[in-house]
Amino acid sequence: MVVPTPTPPRARRPRQGRRADVADERLVNALVGPESDGMRIDAFLAGVEGCPSRSACARMVEEGRVTINSTPVTSKSERVLLGDRIQVTLPEPAREAGPLAPNPSIPLDIRFEDDHLIVLSKQAGLVCHPSPGHVDDTLANALVAHCGYEHLGLLQGDERPGIVHRLDMDTTGLMVAAKDDETQKALQDLIRLRVLDRRYVTLVHGYIALDEGTVVTGIARSRRDPMRMTVSDDPAAREAITTYRVLERFEAGVRDEGYTLVECHLYTGRTHQIRVHMRHIGHQLVGDALYGRGDERQNLGLTRQFLHSWRIAFDHPVTGEEVCVEDHLPDDLAATLALLGKRTMGRTAYGDDVCVRLGLS
Repeated sequence: MVVPTPTPPRARRPRQGRRADVADERLVNALVGPESDGMRIDAFLAGVEGCPSRSACARMVEEGRVTINSTPVTSKSERVLLGDRIQVTLPEPAREAGPLAPNPSIPLDIRFEDDHLIVLSKQAGLVCHPSPGHVDDTLANALVAHCGYEHLGLLQGDERPGIVHRLDMDTTGLMVAAKDDETQKALQDLIRLRVLDRRYVTLVHGYIALDEGTVVTGIARSRRDPMRMTVSDDPAAREAITTYRVLERFEAGVRDEGYTLVECHLYTGRTHQIRVHMRHIGHQLVGDALYGRGDERQNLGLTRQFLHSWRIAFDHPVTGEEVCVEDHLPDDLAATLALLGKRTMGRTAYGDDVCVRLGLS
């Protein structure tokens, strides 16, 4: 059993030959348990909470940052034994302050957090990173206030600290942020490999007859309206894959064609992907001002698209443990479904399970 006992960060004077961009160090202590007896030191360290990847741990051995029972380790292939006490001196990179002003007044609804990443539930109306009209009121500003630039991945640039993937401004629900470059890259790789499980729930116009389906198209920016994305067979269009499963159907009314509650599973992450794909199959999202249809009454009074990221699941890129977080529907979307309650045509077997997990009666 690996028992990490991290020591709080402490400031130290630079050592001879030390890199200039390292300002602080912290110690991580670990005890070798029975299942780790005989492991290589670099492999052992890669499984200790707070330590980086195996290759990075090997470099720390070469730099003289690792000891076994107070004796410096000289080879990354050295074996650890049951009861050994391991100590690692981890460098803390000192990054300059970035261009974004921290904004602690923006609340963060954090559902999971450790030294490497955050899973949070984003509220409606919050932009993920600066854009025209949004300078210091974004999720990125809130993350800087919560973590500081020195504890956020910057692979997306200084104006997108911690950002791994985005949600549209009026889309609510779960998303992941990374606290270092290595974790940020690993999470983005999980998305590219299609193994970071992202599931959304949406209410769409019309009756979807089949209980499940798959939409595979190219998506590109519209030539007519740069604010919109569109399905395209242009060679430059990016492949987009969305699967959907029906949760519940609602019968047609006097002024509408009925509604269908759907779970969408993203295998790619294109801009506006679900909104574009559901429009493509003739079932626009209720309340979607950009891709939708109908007047306020047909949209059941919603002033934003009915789209909520309700579940995220993945293997933690550092610890290897499964991270699975689920999120109830926000009040405005739950209230919209309540308006349709008497018009229900019944839930599917899959919908019975998911709706309970969404907090619906």
